Amino acid sequence: MSDLHRELGAFLRRARADRDPQDTGLLSDGRIRRVPGLRREEVALLAGVSADYYTRLEQGRHLTPSPQVLDALVRALGLDDAGQAYLRTLSAAAGTRQPRTRPAAQRVRPGLHQLLGSFSTQPALILGSRTDVLASTTLARALFTDFEALPAKNRNYARWLLLDNDARTLFLDWEEQARNAVEALRLDAARAPDDAGVQQIVGELSVASAEFRHWWSDRRVHQRTHGTKRLYHPVVGELDVQFETLTLPGDPSQVIYVYTTEPGSPSNQALTLLASWAHPDTDRSALS
Repeated sequence: MSDLHRELGAFLRRARADRDPQDTGLLSDGRIRRVPGLRREEVALLAGVSADYYTRLEQGRHLTPSPQVLDALVRALGLDDAGQAYLRTLSAAAGTRQPRTRPAAQRVRPGLHQLLGSFSTQPALILGSRTDVLASTTLARALFTDFEALPAKNRNYARWLLLDNDARTLFLDWEEQARNAVEALRLDAARAPDDAGVQQIVGELSVASAEFRHWWSDRRVHQRTHGTKRLYHPVVGELDVQFETLTLPGDPSQVIYVYTTEPGSPSNQALTLLASWAHPDTDRSALS
């Protein structure tokens, strides 16, 4: 039994426990439910597979579900986009296990550095696989932390959120943001299960953070595409920033995060003040 097959089984068990029977259209059989969610035989019925086959999947047996079975499991378990991606990626990886590889060097091409340099009034980051921070604007370093000043091995967004005390005080919604980062890291881990760099960061965080151990064991996944972060910055005080993500067609493992504020809002004024603090030689009218 491989680690990936065990992980697939554990994910299915968690997804089954989260599924509300009332959302499936199944008729009640009158039996008392002693555990949350669906029973194994109910998932099998909804997915159109045998109860024995589904049980063996949850047990982590060496099975490779067909695309049709995966589609059926997605529907039966009501998985969201991130859950679907995780299930399919994990199943594919379990069927084609490769030898463990050394962490691949992640480089940002010059044109992207130039693009990032043009964002003088917006914080922006480029994250690679494993939530590694590959590049950042001056304003992003002022808003979050100076990732470029950290040792190379520590330039990781999830690591910073979980292990840096300043990050805990910066984010008013720290628990939500940190949990989302852990869930995004799990999705990355499924895409590259044999990457030793993934194993290194997961191992380090497992030892150093009780919150990481708890959230990692939940086996939930999250795909960050947009949202809001609530901050209390030591220089400019409280502000909310919205973020959008831009995935690069030439390298889908690298994602640009651009942070903005609502025009004319107190958060916008705070970010403008922070920009003038971070760029003391810049005309403030150009930042408004």
